[in-house]
Amino acid sequence: MKIKVINVSKDSNDNFLWKSMIAGDETSYSLLFKKYFPIAISYGKSLLSDHDKVQDCIQDVFVDIWIYRNSLSREVIVKAYVLASVRKRIARLHKRDQFFKKTVSIDSVSFYLDFRIENELIFDSESAIRVKKLNLLVNNLPSRQKEALYLRYHQSLSVEQIAVILDVNYQSAINLLHRSLLKLRQEGKNLKQFV
Repeated sequence: MKIKVINVSKDSNDNFLWKSMIAGDETSYSLLFKKYFPIAISYGKSLLSDHDKVQDCIQDVFVDIWIYRNSLSREVIVKAYVLASVRKRIARLHKRDQFFKKTVSIDSVSFYLDFRIENELIFDSESAIRVKKLNLLVNNLPSRQKEALYLRYHQSLSVEQIAVILDVNYQSAINLLHRSLLKLRQEGKNLKQFV
């Protein structure tokens, strides 16, 4: 069977690429892989510190997407689907890895990402001090709250998408975000312009 190659511009939307990939278009699959692999790596490293295992998990996710493309839903938010799949794959790795403190759930794993605002964006010492305090406040949040903030503000995902990725209901995702922002506000009253 000959696969029809579709010329796709950089601006093509994910939905078109996803549907083309499901139809067997390798170019669309490659474009989705190139777009979401770095995002998945960044997210995966926040859940697991072993870079090689993270890459293996993400490659497995993309292989599964290609292999099982005919059974995938045609209507998905690709970014949320990929990140949720990465999270689940890492959770399965934890279940199989008996040397990882017998962890049976991804929920007991700390969210490793260290939030940082690039130093070259800071022009004065007062702002640098505020940014340093904000980073400290964010990084002291509980793992789930920090992960929810990361997904919301670094990955620009909706609350519905965050709920899917974290495997919680919509209200729980709202509560995680609300509690994290409330805690930042309470502990960082002198950082009013940032929180």
